[in-house]
Amino acid sequence: MSAGSTLRALPTLLRVGLSEAVAYRAEMFVWVLSTTMPLIMMALWTAVAREAPVGQYGSQDFVRYFLAAFVVRQMTGAWAAWMINYEVRQGTLAMRLLRPISPLWGYAAENLGAMPMRLFVVVPVASFAVYTVGWQSVPQTAWGWVFFLVSLFGGWLITFLVNVAIGTLSLYMESSTKLMDVWLALFFVCSGYLYPVDLFPPVWRTIIDWLPFRYQIGLPVELMTNAHGFGDALGLLGRQWLWVGLMLLLSLGLWKRGLKRFAAFGG
Repeated sequence: MSAGSTLRALPTLLRVGLSEAVAYRAEMFVWVLSTTMPLIMMALWTAVAREAPVGQYGSQDFVRYFLAAFVVRQMTGAWAAWMINYEVRQGTLAMRLLRPISPLWGYAAENLGAMPMRLFVVVPVASFAVYTVGWQSVPQTAWGWVFFLVSLFGGWLITFLVNVAIGTLSLYMESSTKLMDVWLALFFVCSGYLYPVDLFPPVWRTIIDWLPFRYQIGLPVELMTNAHGFGDALGLLGRQWLWVGLMLLLSLGLWKRGLKRFAAFGG
C-alpha cells in the first residue's frame, strides 16, 4: 500500500482504536490502576524528604516529579507486544496480513486511539499538580512546550517500537512475553519511573544516559518540570530520537524477517 493510501486510512484506523478503547473502558481503567506506582513512590519519597532533601529534591519537588511521571506514563504506554504474541499463537495475524495496510500501522493506530480516553485521567492530575505545587509543574516557555511534546511522542515511539520488536520475536519462538517482562523490569529501574535518574551514582547515571529507558519516561518528565535549559534539552532530545531511529530499524528488520517464517496455527 502506498504512503498516500496509508495516510488516508489512518483516520479510520484511529477512530476504530478509539471505539475499541471506549468499548473496553473497564479494561482501560484497570490498566490505569496498574500504572499508579508513581503515586506510591511519591508518598514514600516525600516522607523521606521531610527529614532532609534527597539530592536536589525536596518534598514539593518529589510531588511535582511523580505527578509528572504518572502523566507521562499514561501518555506513552503501548501493548503491541502482547497483541502480536496473542495473534501469532491464535493464527489471527494472517487476517491482518490480508489487509492492504501493514499490521504495524494497525497496532500503532489501536494504541494511539486510546489517547483521548487517557486524557480524562491525565488532565485532572496535571491540573492538580499545578494547583498544589505551582506552575513549575508544566513547561514555562514556548520552546519548553515544544520540546516536551516532541519528547512525549519520542517516548511513545520508543515504547511502541520496543513492543513491536519483542512481540515480533514470537515469530521465532513459542512466546516472547517473558522477554517483555525482563524489559519492563529494566524499564522500572532505569527509566526514572520509580525515582529520578539524578539520584543514581555518577557512574550509573552515565550508563543510563546512553540506554533507551530514560528516554521513555525520564526525559519527558524532566522537560515537563523544567529541569533542563535549552542546550541540555536539545542534546537529550537528540539522543532520544537516535534511539527512535535505532528501534525503528530493529523492529522493521525483525518484522520483515519474521513474516517469512510465519505460519498460522491455533484457532
